[in-house]
Amino acid sequence: MARPTPHYPLFDRLFRHSVAVDLGTANTLIYTDNGGIVLNEPSVVAFQKESAAGQKRVAAVGTEARQLLGRAPVNVEAVRPMRHGVIANFPAAEQMIRQFVDMARPRPLFSRRAAFTVCVPAGATQVERRAIKEAAVAAGAWKVSLIGESLASAVGAGLPVSEAIGSMVVDIGGGATEVGVISLGGLAYSGSIRVGGDSFDMAIVSYVRNLYGVLLGEQTAEHVKKGIGSALRDVPVEHMNATGRSVDDGLPRTVQLSNHDIADAIEGPLRQVIGAVKRALETAPAELVTDIAHSGIVLTGGGALLGNLGRRLTNELGLEVHVADEPLTCAVRGAGAAAAAGLFDDGVYE
Repeated sequence: MARPTPHYPLFDRLFRHSVAVDLGTANTLIYTDNGGIVLNEPSVVAFQKESAAGQKRVAAVGTEARQLLGRAPVNVEAVRPMRHGVIANFPAAEQMIRQFVDMARPRPLFSRRAAFTVCVPAGATQVERRAIKEAAVAAGAWKVSLIGESLASAVGAGLPVSEAIGSMVVDIGGGATEVGVISLGGLAYSGSIRVGGDSFDMAIVSYVRNLYGVLLGEQTAEHVKKGIGSALRDVPVEHMNATGRSVDDGLPRTVQLSNHDIADAIEGPLRQVIGAVKRALETAPAELVTDIAHSGIVLTGGGALLGNLGRRLTNELGLEVHVADEPLTCAVRGAGAAAAAGLFDDGVYE
């Protein structure tokens, strides 16, 4: 009779640890089972162009690299390798993840290998999912599991995902919005649209250019959105100055924008987000929708911080809408909790 394979939990703890990664379009977060959130950096990597053709080396990642967007000298290239929550530039993404893992990795006496749990949007194709796995393996993972962004966000927001009660979470990231209805530890409905915070920023850029003849940089548009952004017009007026380049003569020009301007600018992408939530309510099983009517909808992700977004959704849907505590970190904390506690069976992971 074959002997059972021995299991050494102490060995596992010494040489392997669990890492959750939210590889977002705007920011990458890393959570470890013993350190909590150990990294929260912009998803940007900058390369120094070498003299030899085709050779590049990493010059900066994260915050330092983000500062180079739109400002990089000719011998430096700043890249955002993620688009809509998936990898758009594989070599750059691999280098970025490797650098982030090195920044977040503890320095124990023994070398440790990490099992990665990575959040992915529901709309990711099989090719895009495979690219995420391969990039994580190249960064040093011995095992890679994928978990849906909606499910991870629901766990991180503290929703009763294991109970026979319907819960709805709307995760608005930089490149995509995920809508999920969860019950009994699984997704009863999952939808994804490639509209998020970046779409809001580009809508602001387009609006200011068309109305005022001034071209803003993406980072300037994001700064305005965070400062006075509003999903509603019927709020007290706030103003903020923004400087860009005049379309007419190319000279610097400063314009004064209001929160009403921003509400008008982002109306298009915001309508798409509202439409995705409505489709979820129309498609989900009736009993679960009844549960959602009683418990409300929870917003997570960076886009949940847009001013008056909860009120706008309440007005449109007739349901209570709450913003989760620490919405930016819900997904990565939920992925870490799901992996560490074994809340779900293997069927949830890919």
